[in-house]
Amino acid sequence: MTKPWKPTREQLLAATEKTVRDVIAPNLHVLFCGINPGLYTAAVGHHFARPGNRFWPALYAAGFTDRLLSPFDESELLKSGYGITNVVMRTTASANQLTREEIIAGGEQLKAKVLSYQPRVLAVLGVGAYRTAFNQPKATIGQQPETIGETVLWVLPNPSGLNANYQAADLARLFRELKSFSDSC
Repeated sequence: MTKPWKPTREQLLAATEKTVRDVIAPNLHVLFCGINPGLYTAAVGHHFARPGNRFWPALYAAGFTDRLLSPFDESELLKSGYGITNVVMRTTASANQLTREEIIAGGEQLKAKVLSYQPRVLAVLGVGAYRTAFNQPKATIGQQPETIGETVLWVLPNPSGLNANYQAADLARLFRELKSFSDSC
């Protein structure tokens, strides 16, 4: 695992002006989709970088990776057919600072991206963001009945350490369900 770099307070505050580049390629097995970059993630320029975020441990626990990757190793996902994007590209201190309109507009941009890159599965990490972006107010965790072209839609919990509704074992189990599904298609 690559050694993380820790941003200063000044770098965190300046991160609102930054975006984080997608880790994406055509025809991925799974394109993971966060809500939007947080300050820490934008400051270091790598997805799910804030200490305490459980995305990387959940990927490893579910068998998506053969070792625990750090955010600084994110490009290694492409070798295995996985990628990362966001619903909204704008950086905020917290996802609750996004407007409904931004999330809806981000959902439209995400649909266009999915049609262009054609991953087998789009896994949105956050049921609330999915509900808003895709106008599916009753959506729950797991596979969704809708698709984008041939791409299957899947919803996973937000892996932020602030999401106390799902413990590490729960996240691992839900990520394993997606892994099992994606291996079969």
